[in-house]
Parts: sequence; structure tokens; C-alpha cells
Amino acid sequence: MNFAIIDITLLVLFVIATSIFLFRKRKNLKREGLLFLYRTKVGMRIIEKIGKKHEKLLNFLSYVSIILGFCLMGAVVYFFGKLVWVYIFQSELVKAIKVPPIMPLIPYLPQMFKIDYLPPFYFIYWIVILAIVAISHEFSHGIFAVNKKVKIKNTGFGFFPFFLPVFLAAFVELDNKKMEKKKISHQMAILSAGTFANIVIAIIVFAILVLFFSFAFTPSGVVFDSYTYSVVGITSITSINNIHVENITFEKISEIVVEGKNKVIAGDTNYILTKDFFDKQTGGESLLLYDDAPAINENIGKIILKINDVDVNSREELGNELAKYSPHETITITTLENGTDRDYEIALGENPEDKDSSYLGVGFIDKKSSGMLGNVMNLFSSFRKENVYYKPNFAISEFIYNLLWWLVLISFSVALMNMLPVGIFDGGRFFYLAILGLTKSEKIARRAFAIMTYLFLALVGVIMVFWGIGIFK
Repeated sequence: MNFAIIDITLLVLFVIATSIFLFRKRKNLKREGLLFLYRTKVGMRIIEKIGKKHEKLLNFLSYVSIILGFCLMGAVVYFFGKLVWVYIFQSELVKAIKVPPIMPLIPYLPQMFKIDYLPPFYFIYWIVILAIVAISHEFSHGIFAVNKKVKIKNTGFGFFPFFLPVFLAAFVELDNKKMEKKKISHQMAILSAGTFANIVIAIIVFAILVLFFSFAFTPSGVVFDSYTYSVVGITSITSINNIHVENITFEKISEIVVEGKNKVIAGDTNYILTKDFFDKQTGGESLLLYDDAPAINENIGKIILKINDVDVNSREELGNELAKYSPHETITITTLENGTDRDYEIALGENPEDKDSSYLGVGFIDKKSSGMLGNVMNLFSSFRKENVYYKPNFAISEFIYNLLWWLVLISFSVALMNMLPVGIFDGGRFFYLAILGLTKSEKIARRAFAIMTYLFLALVGVIMVFWGIGIFK
């Protein structure tokens, strides 16, 4: 909380300082489309020096950049198609995501929408990442342009007037007339250079992230995902909170369930249902009910550090340690809650599948995803063992780790989004040039470009409609 106050104070000071700067320089601001542009010559000498000095390397990297551009365009089209599918056919997932699909990444976005699966996103993160991602992206355009003998007219910054002065953009202004006269391959190299830089940044920072994580964190516990639960047919429920029920329905259960734990009997088996767990379910003929197990009865925290003062640092170690004890034997479980260790004296239960084995009642969910998008997300967490609690070795470990994590994610995301074959992105012109190179017809290329742009805009509209349906139904 103390850091949040400092961070918000810096945000306010940044807005004030930027507002004063723009007011003083208002004569140099020019409105172009949705942006106010402030042109400078900052960085042009560096761009020209690199572009001219490393001609052979840049000529080689031009081919790499073009190939990468095609790969990213294919990937973003695939991801976009998956996104449309999710919003149309998986309304429950949409409801869990919460964030509107067309939403800029602003400071405190995860905190505002209470997105628990994302780390906090502070203003300091935002301004540092914006500088790294935007400047490297635009400078790369400029460096490749110099390499292809295209004149750079200006560098500068853009400001969105509707959100002035918080949302910034960087740009390198090229001589478009000269660029249009260059070979198609040269134009494509310049256009894809920004995404190439973003991918390079993402790879380098990811390597730094893995290295930093290895010495900044230590495995110190086990994180379980949920208390164990079972699928129970609603018609088999005979009692809720000692109230006998017959022909119960999902709607009637919603009238009976209260805050805290609710005792449910189905057949001859006891279960527990909390209101939060019930509210996450959508009805039907079945209901998920927590097993009547020691873990939920004691409300133990979800980070387990020790069993009878023995450290457990993985799921396997937790299972092996619990296996040493018999059903109904009392053990001490140490958990981490709100930064403090807490001990629970717990009598273990009987394993439903083996009455001779002890049972705690904690569950683990396999978070590995499949498919192309799933493999990308798995890569982001490949260096961390699932369900392991990692203790920070020094005070700012998590702060630095989250900054690096966001930088990798945003760099990769910007590279992808920028290669969408839509008019407002570099990918739009890149797509047009690719069609022109294949067909040798400007008419066909323009028509394909227009069709692709309107198609994606229509699909964005579809996504927004189904997001609204999923959120507000």
C-alpha cells in the first residue's frame, strides 16, 4: 500500500509535468488523425550512425525481419481467430477474463478489474516499458530505413488527445515518397523492423528474467489450487444446513445457501458448499461440492510450508510427508497467510479411495495448456515448477521480477499486434506489399488490403458484442 501511494504520486507528477511541457510547446504540436504529434530531431544521429555503419549485418537481418514478419502475421491471425471463437462459444471464460477486449494496458489495470492471475501493473512499470518497447520499435524502423537509403525526416512523440497527457507513443517519420519507390522487399524490411526489435527485446529480457529468478527466489512451500471437490447430481441432494429438501433445483439452492460453509448431504455422503464456490457455477443437473475434508473444515491457507516442522517444497514432498501418517492422526501444518506463518493442528481424514491412507483434502489443477497459444503461455512459466511457492530472497525481488515479466509479455504482444493485416498497423502495409509482390497488381493488392481490414474490424465488433453478452447476462 505504501508503494502504491508513492507510485500514484509519481503518476500525478508525471501528468502535471507532461501537461506543463505540452502547454509550453503547444505551437510545436500538430494534430494528425487521433494523435497530437510533437516532432524533434532526438536520436536521429544515432539512428543514422547505426544504419550506415552496420550495412552488411542489417542487409542480412532484413531477410530475417521479413521472415519473422510473415511468421508473426500468421500467428496473430491464428490467435485472433481463437479469440473470436472464445468470445462466441465460451461465455464463462469471457466472464472470468472481465477486461473489455478493446482496452489499452493502463497502470493498475489488473488491480482495477481484480484479475488475480496477472501480477500488479504499476505506473513505474508502464512508463519504463513504454520507453523500452516504443523507442526500440521506432528506432529499428529508422535504422532499417537508413540502411535502405530512405530519409528520416523527424523523430518524436505522440499524445492521444482524449487521454492527454497520459497515453504516449513514439514515432520515426520517414520520407514516404522515397520509401514507396524502393523495392517491395526493402519496404517490407523497414515495416517489419519494429516487430523484429520487439521480439529481440522479448528474447533478451526473457533470458534475464530466467537468470534473475534463479537467484532471487527460493522454493519454500507448496501452493494448492483448491480444496478437493466432487461432482454431485442435484437430485441426489437430500439436506442443506440440516434442512430436508426434496426435488431440489439449482435456483432453490441459491435461496438456501448462506455466507460461510453450508453442510450438504447427498445420499450417505457429507459435503461442504461455500457461497463463493456456488456463485461461480452456472446451473444444470450437477453441482460441484467440496468434500468434507480436514483442509476445508480448518480453512487452511493455500501456501503450505511445513508438516510437523518438516519443510515441503513440492507436491511430491507434500504427498510423501502426508503418507507417513495414518488416518485420524493429528499433525501440525504450517501455512503462509498475509506474509505470516500460521500453525494448524489438524486430524487427518480417511482417503475416500483407500481407507487405510490419510487424507488432507487439497487439490491441484494441471495448468499446462495445449495448442499454439497454450504453448506460448507455457513457455512463460517453464522455468517455474507448478504449485511451488517461491520465497523472495530480497525485498524487491517480486518488484523486479514482475517488471521483467510484463516487459516480456508486452514486447511480444506489441510485436504480434503490430503485424495484424489491418490498415492502422505496419502489418496492414506489409500485407498489401506481400499481395502486390505475388500478383503484380495494385488493384488486387488494394482490394485484398481493404477486405482484410474490414473483416478484422467486423470481427472486433463481434467480439465486443459477445463480451457484453458474456459480462452482463
